[in-house]
Amino acid sequence: MQYDVIVIGSGPGGYVAAIRCAQLGLKTAIIEKYETFGGTCLNVGCIPSKALLDSSEHFYNAAHTFKTHGINLNDLSVDLKQMIARKDQVVLENTSGITYLMKKNKITTHIGVGSFEDKNTIKIRKSDGTEETISTKNVIIATGSKPTALPFLPIDKKRIITSTEALNLTEVPKHLIVIGGGVIGLELGSVYARLGARVTVVEFLDSIIANMDSTLGKELQKSLKKLGFEFLLSHKVTGAQVNGETVTVTAENSKGEAVTIEGDYCIVAVGRTAYSKDLGLERIGLKLEDRGNKIAVDDHLETAVKGVYAIGDVIKGAMLAHKAEEEGTFVAETIAGQKPHINYNLIPGVVYTWPEVASVGYTEDELKKQGKKYKIGSFPFKASGRARASGDTDGLVKVLADSVTDEILGVHMIGPRAADMIAEAVVAMEFRASAEDIGRISHAHPTYTEAFKEAALAATENRAIHI
Repeated sequence: MQYDVIVIGSGPGGYVAAIRCAQLGLKTAIIEKYETFGGTCLNVGCIPSKALLDSSEHFYNAAHTFKTHGINLNDLSVDLKQMIARKDQVVLENTSGITYLMKKNKITTHIGVGSFEDKNTIKIRKSDGTEETISTKNVIIATGSKPTALPFLPIDKKRIITSTEALNLTEVPKHLIVIGGGVIGLELGSVYARLGARVTVVEFLDSIIANMDSTLGKELQKSLKKLGFEFLLSHKVTGAQVNGETVTVTAENSKGEAVTIEGDYCIVAVGRTAYSKDLGLERIGLKLEDRGNKIAVDDHLETAVKGVYAIGDVIKGAMLAHKAEEEGTFVAETIAGQKPHINYNLIPGVVYTWPEVASVGYTEDELKKQGKKYKIGSFPFKASGRARASGDTDGLVKVLADSVTDEILGVHMIGPRAADMIAEAVVAMEFRASAEDIGRISHAHPTYTEAFKEAALAATENRAIHI
Protein backbone atom coordinates (compact mmCIF):
# COMPACT_ATOMS: atom_id res chain seq x y z
CA MET A 1 0.00 0.00 0.00
CA GLN A 2 1.32 3.45 -0.94
CA TYR A 3 1.10 6.28 1.59
CA ASP A 4 1.87 9.97 1.36
CA VAL A 5 3.39 9.89 4.86
CA ILE A 6 4.49 7.18 7.27
CA VAL A 7 5.20 8.26 10.87
CA ILE A 8 7.47 6.02 12.95
CA GLY A 9 6.62 6.51 16.63
CA SER A 10 3.35 7.54 18.27
CA GLY A 11 4.50 9.88 21.03
CA PRO A 12 3.31 13.51 21.16
CA GLY A 13 5.42 14.40 18.13
CA GLY A 14 4.42 11.37 16.11
CA TYR A 15 0.70 11.26 16.72
CA VAL A 16 0.33 15.03 16.29
CA ALA A 17 2.27 14.83 13.01
CA ALA A 18 0.03 12.01 11.82
CA ILE A 19 -3.18 13.86 12.72
CA ARG A 20 -2.03 17.08 11.06
CA CYS A 21 -1.01 15.16 7.92
CA ALA A 22 -4.44 13.54 7.80
CA GLN A 23 -6.15 16.91 8.29
CA LEU A 24 -4.23 18.21 5.30
CA GLY A 25 -5.52 15.38 3.10
CA LEU A 26 -2.37 13.24 3.11
CA LYS A 27 -2.80 9.47 3.21
CA THR A 28 -1.10 8.63 6.49
CA ALA A 29 0.09 5.60 8.45
CA ILE A 30 1.71 5.41 11.87
CA ILE A 31 3.93 2.67 13.28
CA GLU A 32 4.28 2.02 17.01
CA LYS A 33 6.37 -0.77 18.52
CA TYR A 34 4.33 -1.00 21.74
CA GLU A 35 0.70 -2.09 22.11
CA THR A 36 -0.47 1.36 23.18
CA PHE A 37 -0.03 4.75 21.51
CA GLY A 38 1.33 7.88 23.14
CA GLY A 39 5.01 7.04 23.55
CA THR A 40 6.99 7.83 26.68
CA CYS A 41 4.91 10.91 27.51
CA LEU A 42 1.53 9.25 27.86
CA ASN A 43 2.69 5.82 29.05
CA VAL A 44 5.69 6.29 31.35
CA GLY A 45 6.49 10.01 31.38
CA CYS A 46 4.55 13.28 31.50
CA ILE A 47 1.05 11.96 32.17
CA PRO A 48 1.64 9.24 34.80
CA SER A 49 4.16 11.38 36.69
CA LYS A 50 1.68 14.26 36.88
CA ALA A 51 -1.02 11.86 38.10
CA LEU A 52 1.24 10.78 40.98
CA LEU A 53 2.32 14.36 41.64
CA ASP A 54 -1.32 15.37 42.04
CA SER A 55 -2.13 12.41 44.31
CA SER A 56 0.91 12.98 46.51
CA GLU A 57 0.14 16.70 46.73
CA HIS A 58 -3.37 15.93 48.00
CA PHE A 59 -1.92 13.67 50.70
CA TYR A 60 0.74 16.19 51.71
CA ASN A 61 -1.78 19.00 52.02
CA ALA A 62 -4.15 16.80 54.01
CA ALA A 63 -1.33 15.98 56.40
CA HIS A 64 0.32 19.39 56.65
CA THR A 65 -1.90 22.29 55.57
CA PHE A 66 -5.55 21.29 56.00
CA LYS A 67 -5.47 22.17 59.70
CA THR A 68 -4.70 25.82 58.92
CA HIS A 69 -7.83 25.85 56.75
CA GLY A 70 -9.94 24.56 59.64
CA ILE A 71 -10.08 21.00 58.32
CA ASN A 72 -9.19 18.35 60.92
CA LEU A 73 -8.37 14.80 59.89
CA ASN A 74 -7.17 11.79 61.84
CA ASP A 75 -5.30 8.59 61.00
CA LEU A 76 -4.16 9.59 57.50
CA SER A 77 -2.41 6.87 55.57
CA VAL A 78 -1.04 6.31 52.08
CA ASP A 79 -2.67 3.63 49.92
CA LEU A 80 0.12 3.47 47.35
CA LYS A 81 -1.56 0.59 45.51
CA GLN A 82 -4.65 2.76 44.89
CA MET A 83 -2.46 5.71 43.91
CA ILE A 84 -0.72 3.59 41.29
CA ALA A 85 -4.04 2.14 40.11
CA ARG A 86 -5.45 5.65 39.62
CA LYS A 87 -2.32 6.61 37.69
CA ASP A 88 -2.74 3.55 35.46
CA GLN A 89 -6.37 4.48 34.78
CA VAL A 90 -5.34 8.01 33.79
CA VAL A 91 -2.78 6.53 31.39
CA LEU A 92 -5.34 4.13 29.93
CA GLU A 93 -7.84 6.92 29.30
CA ASN A 94 -5.22 9.05 27.57
CA THR A 95 -3.76 6.30 25.39
CA SER A 96 -7.27 5.13 24.46
CA GLY A 97 -7.96 8.69 23.40
CA ILE A 98 -5.06 8.55 20.93
CA THR A 99 -6.39 5.29 19.49
CA TYR A 100 -9.73 7.04 18.97
CA LEU A 101 -8.05 9.99 17.27
CA MET A 102 -6.25 7.65 14.86
CA LYS A 103 -9.57 6.10 13.84
CA LYS A 104 -11.34 9.46 13.67
CA ASN A 105 -8.70 10.83 11.30
CA LYS A 106 -8.59 7.62 9.22
CA ILE A 107 -4.91 7.01 9.97
CA THR A 108 -3.74 3.45 9.33
CA THR A 109 -2.04 2.02 12.41
CA HIS A 110 0.65 -0.67 12.56
CA ILE A 111 2.03 -2.29 15.72
CA GLY A 112 5.65 -3.37 15.37
CA VAL A 113 9.19 -2.07 14.93
CA GLY A 114 9.54 0.05 11.81
CA SER A 115 12.83 0.26 9.91
CA PHE A 116 14.00 1.45 6.48
CA GLU A 117 14.45 -0.95 3.60
CA ASP A 118 15.02 2.11 1.44
CA LYS A 119 13.86 5.70 1.78
CA ASN A 120 10.40 4.88 0.43
CA THR A 121 9.94 1.40 1.91
CA ILE A 122 9.40 0.64 5.58
CA LYS A 123 9.59 -2.87 7.02
CA ILE A 124 7.47 -3.61 10.09
CA ARG A 125 8.66 -6.41 12.37
CA LYS A 126 5.79 -7.60 14.55
CA SER A 127 5.95 -9.17 18.01
CA ASP A 128 5.01 -12.59 16.61
CA GLY A 129 8.05 -12.53 14.33
CA THR A 130 6.19 -11.84 11.11
CA GLU A 131 7.07 -8.92 8.84
CA GLU A 132 5.36 -6.72 6.30
CA THR A 133 6.47 -3.79 4.15
CA ILE A 134 4.65 -0.60 3.25
CA SER A 135 5.59 2.18 0.83
CA THR A 136 5.48 5.94 1.16
CA LYS A 137 6.52 9.22 -0.39
CA ASN A 138 7.62 10.73 2.95
CA VAL A 139 8.72 9.43 6.35
CA ILE A 140 8.66 11.24 9.70
CA ILE A 141 10.94 9.71 12.34
CA ALA A 142 9.48 10.38 15.80
CA THR A 143 10.92 7.58 17.92
CA GLY A 144 11.56 9.62 21.05
CA SER A 145 14.05 8.78 23.79
CA LYS A 146 14.77 6.52 26.75
CA PRO A 147 16.36 7.13 30.18
CA THR A 148 20.12 7.59 30.01
CA ALA A 149 22.13 4.93 31.80
CA LEU A 150 25.54 5.43 33.42
CA PRO A 151 28.01 2.75 32.20
CA PHE A 152 29.48 2.26 35.67
CA LEU A 153 26.11 2.05 37.42
CA PRO A 154 24.01 -1.01 36.50
CA ILE A 155 20.24 -0.55 36.71
CA ASP A 156 18.56 -3.65 38.16
CA LYS A 157 15.06 -2.10 37.90
CA LYS A 158 14.36 -3.20 41.47
CA ARG A 159 16.47 -1.06 43.79
CA ILE A 160 18.47 0.97 41.27
CA ILE A 161 15.76 2.22 38.97
CA THR A 162 14.87 4.69 36.22
CA SER A 163 11.90 7.03 36.04
CA THR A 164 9.88 4.19 34.48
CA GLU A 165 10.15 1.88 37.49
CA ALA A 166 9.69 4.81 39.88
CA LEU A 167 6.10 5.09 38.63
CA ASN A 168 5.27 1.62 39.94
CA LEU A 169 6.88 1.20 43.34
CA THR A 170 5.01 -1.04 45.77
CA GLU A 171 6.13 0.85 48.85
CA VAL A 172 7.10 4.35 49.86
CA PRO A 173 10.91 4.43 50.15
CA LYS A 174 12.42 5.15 53.54
CA HIS A 175 15.38 6.93 51.93
CA LEU A 176 15.24 7.65 48.21
CA ILE A 177 18.50 8.65 46.53
CA VAL A 178 18.05 10.64 43.33
CA ILE A 179 21.02 10.87 40.99
CA GLY A 180 20.48 14.03 38.96
CA GLY A 181 19.04 17.41 39.94
CA GLY A 182 17.07 17.95 36.76
CA VAL A 183 13.35 18.00 36.05
CA ILE A 184 12.67 14.24 36.16
CA GLY A 185 14.55 13.55 39.38
CA LEU A 186 13.04 16.48 41.25
CA GLU A 187 9.48 15.69 40.19
CA LEU A 188 9.69 12.02 41.17
CA GLY A 189 11.58 12.93 44.32
CA SER A 190 8.72 15.28 45.18
CA VAL A 191 6.17 12.49 44.82
CA TYR A 192 7.84 10.30 47.43
CA ALA A 193 9.00 13.13 49.71
CA ARG A 194 5.37 14.19 50.08
CA LEU A 195 4.46 10.63 51.00
CA GLY A 196 7.07 10.53 53.77
CA ALA A 197 10.33 9.45 52.14
CA ARG A 198 13.64 11.04 52.97
CA VAL A 199 15.06 12.23 49.64
CA THR A 200 18.71 12.98 48.84
CA VAL A 201 19.60 14.51 45.48
CA VAL A 202 23.14 13.96 44.20
CA GLU A 203 24.00 16.41 41.42
CA PHE A 204 27.27 16.82 39.49
CA LEU A 205 26.73 20.54 38.85
CA ASP A 206 26.63 23.25 41.50
CA SER A 207 22.90 23.90 41.11
CA ILE A 208 19.65 22.11 40.37
CA ILE A 209 17.68 22.67 37.13
CA ALA A 210 20.90 24.19 35.82
CA ASN A 211 19.54 24.76 32.30
CA MET A 212 17.03 27.30 33.62
CA ASP A 213 17.62 30.81 34.99
CA SER A 214 19.84 30.56 38.08
CA THR A 215 17.29 32.37 40.25
CA LEU A 216 14.81 29.55 39.72
CA GLY A 217 17.21 26.84 40.88
CA LYS A 218 18.04 28.73 44.06
CA GLU A 219 14.38 29.37 44.88
CA LEU A 220 13.31 25.80 44.12
CA GLN A 221 16.07 24.42 46.32
CA LYS A 222 14.77 26.53 49.23
CA SER A 223 11.24 25.21 48.74
CA LEU A 224 12.27 21.57 48.38
CA LYS A 225 14.36 21.77 51.53
CA LYS A 226 11.14 22.66 53.38
CA LEU A 227 9.75 19.40 52.00
CA GLY A 228 12.68 17.52 53.50
CA PHE A 229 15.00 17.26 50.48
CA GLU A 230 18.75 17.05 51.05
CA PHE A 231 21.10 18.23 48.30
CA LEU A 232 24.63 17.08 47.56
CA LEU A 233 25.66 19.50 44.81
CA SER A 234 29.01 19.42 42.98
CA HIS A 235 29.15 15.68 43.66
CA LYS A 236 30.32 13.19 41.05
CA VAL A 237 28.70 9.76 41.40
CA THR A 238 31.27 6.97 41.05
CA GLY A 239 29.15 3.88 41.59
CA ALA A 240 26.27 2.13 43.33
CA GLN A 241 25.79 -1.30 44.80
CA VAL A 242 22.76 -3.23 46.01
CA ASN A 243 22.98 -5.41 49.12
CA GLY A 244 19.62 -6.89 49.95
CA GLU A 245 17.27 -3.98 50.54
CA THR A 246 20.04 -1.38 50.75
CA VAL A 247 21.52 0.69 47.95
CA THR A 248 24.92 2.24 48.56
CA VAL A 249 25.86 5.13 46.29
CA THR A 250 29.44 6.35 46.21
CA ALA A 251 30.46 9.82 45.05
CA GLU A 252 33.23 12.40 45.19
CA ASN A 253 32.63 15.94 46.43
CA SER A 254 34.20 19.07 44.96
CA LYS A 255 37.35 18.48 47.03
CA GLY A 256 37.77 14.96 45.68
CA GLU A 257 36.76 13.39 48.97
CA ALA A 258 34.81 10.13 48.95
CA VAL A 259 31.17 10.30 50.04
CA THR A 260 28.84 7.37 50.73
CA ILE A 261 25.03 7.57 50.75
CA GLU A 262 22.83 4.65 51.81
CA GLY A 263 19.16 4.30 50.96
CA ASP A 264 16.63 1.66 50.00
CA TYR A 265 15.96 2.93 46.45
CA CYS A 266 17.98 4.93 43.94
CA ILE A 267 16.56 6.69 40.89
CA VAL A 268 19.02 7.35 38.08
CA ALA A 269 17.72 10.54 36.45
CA VAL A 270 20.66 11.96 34.49
CA GLY A 271 18.77 12.75 31.32
CA ARG A 272 17.43 10.92 28.30
CA THR A 273 19.05 9.42 25.21
CA ALA A 274 17.51 9.61 21.73
CA TYR A 275 16.11 6.30 20.53
CA SER A 276 17.57 6.00 17.06
CA LYS A 277 18.71 2.40 16.83
CA ASP A 278 16.93 -0.39 14.89
CA LEU A 279 15.72 2.14 12.31
CA GLY A 280 17.97 0.89 9.51
CA LEU A 281 19.31 4.40 8.94
CA GLU A 282 22.49 2.97 7.41
CA ARG A 283 20.39 1.53 4.58
CA ILE A 284 19.47 5.03 3.45
CA GLY A 285 22.87 6.54 4.13
CA LEU A 286 22.01 8.49 7.29
CA LYS A 287 24.67 8.96 9.95
CA LEU A 288 24.05 9.99 13.54
CA GLU A 289 25.53 13.03 15.32
CA ASP A 290 25.87 14.25 18.91
CA ARG A 291 27.59 11.23 20.46
CA GLY A 292 26.02 8.93 17.93
CA ASN A 293 22.34 9.06 18.75
CA LYS A 294 20.84 12.26 17.26
CA ILE A 295 19.61 12.61 13.67
CA ALA A 296 20.82 15.71 11.80
CA VAL A 297 18.14 17.83 10.13
CA ASP A 298 18.01 21.13 8.25
CA ASP A 299 15.81 24.16 8.93
CA HIS A 300 12.83 22.27 7.48
CA LEU A 301 13.53 19.29 9.81
CA GLU A 302 14.42 17.23 6.75
CA THR A 303 17.38 14.87 6.96
CA ALA A 304 20.11 14.54 4.34
CA VAL A 305 17.78 12.09 2.58
CA LYS A 306 15.04 13.92 0.72
CA GLY A 307 11.57 13.04 1.95
CA VAL A 308 12.82 11.72 5.31
CA TYR A 309 12.16 14.02 8.28
CA ALA A 310 12.88 13.73 12.00
CA ILE A 311 11.28 15.45 15.00
CA GLY A 312 11.27 15.50 18.79
CA ASP A 313 13.84 13.87 21.03
CA VAL A 314 15.78 12.26 18.15
CA ILE A 315 16.97 15.67 16.89
CA LYS A 316 18.76 18.61 18.47
CA GLY A 317 17.13 20.80 21.07
CA ALA A 318 15.18 20.41 24.27
CA MET A 319 13.56 17.03 24.92
CA LEU A 320 10.04 18.33 25.52
CA ALA A 321 6.71 16.85 24.46
CA HIS A 322 5.36 20.23 23.36
CA LYS A 323 8.48 20.90 21.26
CA ALA A 324 7.87 17.57 19.51
CA GLU A 325 4.22 18.50 18.92
CA GLU A 326 5.15 21.80 17.31
CA GLU A 327 7.70 20.03 15.13
CA GLY A 328 5.15 17.40 14.12
CA THR A 329 2.76 20.09 12.94
CA PHE A 330 5.63 21.96 11.27
CA VAL A 331 6.73 18.93 9.21
CA ALA A 332 3.17 17.98 8.24
CA GLU A 333 2.51 21.49 6.93
CA THR A 334 5.89 21.59 5.19
CA ILE A 335 5.12 18.33 3.35
CA ALA A 336 1.76 19.80 2.35
CA GLY A 337 3.50 22.79 0.78
CA GLN A 338 2.78 25.34 3.49
CA LYS A 339 5.38 27.60 5.13
CA PRO A 340 5.08 27.16 8.91
CA HIS A 341 7.55 28.44 11.49
CA ILE A 342 8.78 27.59 15.00
CA ASN A 343 10.46 30.06 17.33
CA TYR A 344 12.57 27.73 19.45
CA ASN A 345 13.42 30.52 21.86
CA LEU A 346 9.75 30.72 22.80
CA ILE A 347 9.18 27.08 23.72
CA PRO A 348 8.61 27.15 27.49
CA GLY A 349 10.20 24.82 30.00
CA VAL A 350 8.32 23.62 33.09
CA VAL A 351 9.10 21.71 36.28
CA TYR A 352 5.97 20.29 37.94
CA THR A 353 7.17 20.40 41.52
CA TRP A 354 5.30 22.58 44.01
CA PRO A 355 5.86 25.41 43.68
CA GLU A 356 5.91 24.94 39.92
CA VAL A 357 8.76 26.34 37.85
CA ALA A 358 8.34 27.77 34.34
CA SER A 359 10.58 29.69 32.00
CA VAL A 360 10.61 31.10 28.48
CA GLY A 361 13.10 33.15 26.50
CA TYR A 362 16.62 34.11 27.51
CA THR A 363 18.12 33.61 30.95
CA GLU A 364 20.25 36.25 32.63
CA ASP A 365 23.43 34.27 31.92
CA GLU A 366 22.55 34.06 28.23
CA LEU A 367 21.94 37.81 27.99
CA LYS A 368 25.25 38.51 29.73
CA LYS A 369 27.09 36.27 27.27
CA GLN A 370 25.42 38.11 24.39
CA GLY A 371 26.49 41.45 25.86
CA LYS A 372 22.85 42.49 25.80
CA LYS A 373 21.83 45.39 28.01
CA TYR A 374 18.78 44.39 30.02
CA LYS A 375 16.76 45.36 33.05
CA ILE A 376 15.10 43.16 35.65
CA GLY A 377 11.70 43.34 37.29
CA SER A 378 10.68 40.81 39.92
CA PHE A 379 7.74 40.29 42.21
CA PRO A 380 7.48 37.79 45.10
CA PHE A 381 4.36 35.69 45.61
CA LYS A 382 4.44 36.55 49.31
CA ALA A 383 3.17 39.99 48.18
CA SER A 384 0.34 38.44 46.13
CA GLY A 385 -3.13 38.55 47.71
CA ARG A 386 -4.20 35.42 45.83
CA ALA A 387 -1.11 33.50 46.90
CA ARG A 388 -1.64 34.51 50.51
CA ALA A 389 -5.25 33.34 50.32
CA SER A 390 -4.18 29.89 49.14
CA GLY A 391 -1.08 29.70 51.34
CA ASP A 392 1.28 29.38 48.37
CA THR A 393 3.68 32.24 49.02
CA ASP A 394 6.98 30.65 47.94
CA GLY A 395 8.57 31.92 44.75
CA LEU A 396 8.55 34.90 42.43
CA VAL A 397 8.13 36.12 38.86
CA LYS A 398 11.16 37.61 37.12
CA VAL A 399 10.94 39.63 33.90
CA LEU A 400 13.98 40.45 31.77
CA ALA A 401 13.46 43.31 29.31
CA ASP A 402 15.66 45.17 26.83
CA SER A 403 17.12 48.27 28.48
CA VAL A 404 16.49 50.40 25.38
CA THR A 405 13.32 49.06 23.72
CA ASP A 406 11.64 47.51 26.81
CA GLU A 407 10.90 44.35 24.75
CA ILE A 408 10.49 41.31 27.00
CA LEU A 409 13.49 38.99 26.51
CA GLY A 410 12.79 36.35 29.14
CA VAL A 411 10.25 35.46 31.82
CA HIS A 412 11.11 33.12 34.70
CA MET A 413 8.60 32.01 37.31
CA ILE A 414 8.52 29.83 40.38
CA GLY A 415 5.23 29.74 42.21
CA PRO A 416 1.67 28.43 42.20
CA ARG A 417 0.35 27.47 38.75
CA ALA A 418 3.46 28.80 37.02
CA ALA A 419 3.06 26.02 34.43
CA ASP A 420 -0.17 27.64 33.26
CA MET A 421 0.89 31.24 33.85
CA ILE A 422 3.88 30.99 31.53
CA ALA A 423 1.55 30.84 28.50
CA GLU A 424 0.78 34.55 28.89
CA ALA A 425 4.49 35.29 28.67
CA VAL A 426 4.84 33.12 25.55
CA VAL A 427 1.99 34.99 23.83
CA ALA A 428 3.42 38.36 24.85
CA MET A 429 6.87 37.49 23.55
CA GLU A 430 5.54 35.99 20.32
CA PHE A 431 4.04 39.40 19.57
CA ARG A 432 7.19 41.14 20.85
CA ALA A 433 5.41 42.90 23.69
CA SER A 434 7.20 45.30 26.01
CA ALA A 435 7.21 45.05 29.79
CA GLU A 436 5.04 48.18 29.82
CA ASP A 437 2.48 46.42 27.60
CA ILE A 438 2.00 43.72 30.24
CA GLY A 439 1.98 46.31 33.01
CA ARG A 440 -0.88 48.16 31.30
CA ILE A 441 -3.03 45.06 30.67
CA SER A 442 -5.81 44.55 33.22
CA HIS A 443 -5.34 41.33 35.14
CA ALA A 444 -8.25 39.97 37.16
CA HIS A 445 -7.97 40.37 40.91
CA PRO A 446 -7.18 38.33 42.86
CA THR A 447 -5.18 36.00 40.59
CA TYR A 448 -1.68 34.57 40.53
CA THR A 449 -1.10 36.22 37.14
CA GLU A 450 -1.10 39.64 38.80
CA ALA A 451 2.44 38.71 39.87
CA PHE A 452 3.47 38.75 36.20
CA LYS A 453 1.93 42.19 35.78
CA GLU A 454 3.71 43.47 38.88
CA ALA A 455 7.06 42.04 37.75
CA ALA A 456 6.57 43.74 34.37
CA LEU A 457 5.78 47.01 36.15
CA ALA A 458 8.92 46.56 38.24
CA ALA A 459 10.91 46.30 35.03
CA THR A 460 9.25 49.50 33.79
CA GLU A 461 10.89 52.27 35.78
CA ASN A 462 10.41 50.30 39.01
CA ARG A 463 6.65 50.91 38.96
CA ALA A 464 5.44 47.81 40.86
CA ILE A 465 2.49 48.77 43.06
CA HIS A 466 2.41 46.13 45.80
CA ILE A 467 6.06 46.02 46.87
